[in-house]
Amino acid sequence: ACGPVAAGPHGGAAAGGDVSLHNFSGRLWGQIIHFHVMQLMDSLFLWVWATPHLRNLTMTMCNRYDSIPVSTSLLGDTSNMTSIGFAQRLARKTNKQVFVSYNLQNTDSNFPLLVQNRIKEEMKAFQENFWHSGRSEDF
Repeated sequence: ACGPVAAGPHGGAAAGGDVSLHNFSGRLWGQIIHFHVMQLMDSLFLWVWATPHLRNLTMTMCNRYDSIPVSTSLLGDTSNMTSIGFAQRLARKTNKQVFVSYNLQNTDSNFPLLVQNRIKEEMKAFQENFWHSGRSEDF
């Protein structure tokens, strides 16, 4: 369920209300995958790509009436369940409005799990770039 997270030294905001940027990459099945994280005061933006295109964008946020975060497609293919799934898990975890753009063409059903595991690794190593609660294992 969506819920409050512990506030960090800046009240749960990105460094004093500023935008916090974090970029990282990983080699998954021989392909270099890039990740861009932008943390704002009350929202998080995650862009995942192999080639620098923003082909879709999903927005998700928690609401008090349902344990499943509300999601909508803002750009591109409305059936991109990978973006929606990532955004919902991150919204539940961070209690932030989350924007996700997942732009990988790999059709193997196991590939998103590899991508998710790479994100989890980065969240554990650099928690301050995602949120300040310190609980990254549930993503």
